[in-house]
Amino acid sequence: MALARATGTASAARRHLSPVTRSILFLSAAYLILFAALSWLAPNFASEGNLLNILRQISMIGISGVGLTAVIVAAEIDLSVGSIAAFSGVCLAYLAVRWGLPLPLAVAAALAIGALAGVVTASLRVLFRIPTFITSLALLTALRSGAFLVSGGFPISPMPPGFEFWGNGWIGPLPAPFALLLAIAGVGWFVMARTTLGRAVYAVGGNEEAARLSGINVPLVKLGVFAASGALAATAGVLFASRLNSGTPTVAQGMELDVIAAVIIGGTSLFGGAGSVVGTLLGALFMATLRTGMVLIGVSPYSQGVISGMVIVLAVLLGAVQLGVRR
Repeated sequence: MALARATGTASAARRHLSPVTRSILFLSAAYLILFAALSWLAPNFASEGNLLNILRQISMIGISGVGLTAVIVAAEIDLSVGSIAAFSGVCLAYLAVRWGLPLPLAVAAALAIGALAGVVTASLRVLFRIPTFITSLALLTALRSGAFLVSGGFPISPMPPGFEFWGNGWIGPLPAPFALLLAIAGVGWFVMARTTLGRAVYAVGGNEEAARLSGINVPLVKLGVFAASGALAATAGVLFASRLNSGTPTVAQGMELDVIAAVIIGGTSLFGGAGSVVGTLLGALFMATLRTGMVLIGVSPYSQGVISGMVIVLAVLLGAVQLGVRR
């Protein structure tokens, strides 16, 4: 009898957990299993140097992922984050090196360029109902080409002294880009989970028409999430430029797929209305750990792609099942 009551209580607790929370708990358990397996298979995997390298790897993906989480929660998509990062980094280098603009102003201009790219995507969606998949795909190509045009196809270097700190330095025991990621993720979590704006984003993604009828300014919400996503993608571009000490047009190629994978694996629904910044960080950490581990144990590059793809498909499938349970 007591066992039946305990089982019933556990089942009730599971039913009261949101799909996103269940996804985060499942991903956390899967990550612990993955970490233990890789530590056993690859003796060097759990070394301090390798773990810090993983944290540095996920920083740019995670920073851009914070913004893209809000976009996908709002039931939209942005495929241009990698190209925004490259274009913003090149523009930063061009302004700082070729024009001699003070570094803080050059960084501010780069972030503004990223935000403007997001506003363009959102504006075409709001004003002309052009799907953001199409607009952001066009920007993916245009901004990447723009990065090559501005740079002439070659890295712009060297950057001003001290700039390399944000890509290669340390803040206490943590790599500087990872410390910045934690700060940005903290702000992103607070906005999404504890503010009226965050609740509006979830409402728009859950049911846009209902959100409009309840008085939410849907166009403004979409402009806001895309501007934030563009600015954060540009922040990743600034960190790439800092890490390489140059504005390089070839950086962040394919980054948009890594960012989307982190967001989806973290439990954010492609249908909108559900997701979390915490899940995105876990998703980025899971994928970076998996890929690093596969390299250390000698998995061929071709097999790595297959395994990564299967993980993403499985995450989408689990998300669809969770959505079906919620409905």
